[in-house]
Amino acid sequence: MQRLDKNLGGYRGEGIDIQKVLEDIKIAAEQTGWRPDSFSIPNGQDLVAYHRRGTKPQNRLYLSTGIHGDEPAGPLAILEMLRENHWPDHIDLWLCPCINLTGFPLNTRENASGIDLNRDYRHGQSPEVRTHIAWLAQQPEFDLAVCLHEDWEANGFYLYELNPDNRLSPAEKIIQNVSRVCPIETADTIDGWPAKAGIIRPDISPEDREQWPEALFLLTHKTRQTYTFESPSDFPITTRVQAQIAAVRTVLESI
Repeated sequence: MQRLDKNLGGYRGEGIDIQKVLEDIKIAAEQTGWRPDSFSIPNGQDLVAYHRRGTKPQNRLYLSTGIHGDEPAGPLAILEMLRENHWPDHIDLWLCPCINLTGFPLNTRENASGIDLNRDYRHGQSPEVRTHIAWLAQQPEFDLAVCLHEDWEANGFYLYELNPDNRLSPAEKIIQNVSRVCPIETADTIDGWPAKAGIIRPDISPEDREQWPEALFLLTHKTRQTYTFESPSDFPITTRVQAQIAAVRTVLESI
């Protein structure tokens, strides 16, 4: 499978009607037993989260996507998984399907004010992130957190693992399963971090980072194990969606 060579200097692929996707997510979630939990932000819009309680809950998993408006595969993957409705009974699930409501209509990484929300979780300059942090503070701690992203420069799928306590890791299994539907990034260095077979395990001290992505905030305040999935957005959208689904399914099977 080859790149489409559309992404020249940034994401140049298809966008999505995020309001339509979120409406479809709402319908699928409500039909399959997820409880909605909306939280308003000062610009007059509502962010929506969902919670699904397992019948025999033993673990708590947090899923988020839609924090960058030029990364459509994540929300589409969540929609497809909600429609399929295959969720383990032993896991309580929390879901935020879109944080960046204003970025998607512009097909931009940043929100409409030009803020990269995924660099704003230490100082909380944007109303979206401040509101999201306030909502997270009301939730219990999670056993594991997953953030779905895309990378317009990547030649294949890769992931970040933050796992300072060296808990049992599904990272290699994730890469194995995703490789069946999507190429894996083979570079030895990705975004300045050493990588091996599509896996980045950065040695990060949160206090040394001026800007925090969502995953680093979650690691500091809500969990001790996070995964960030990056599908290669210069590939067909169906491939990217299936890559994200395969990665999330592997996590669900591993905890």
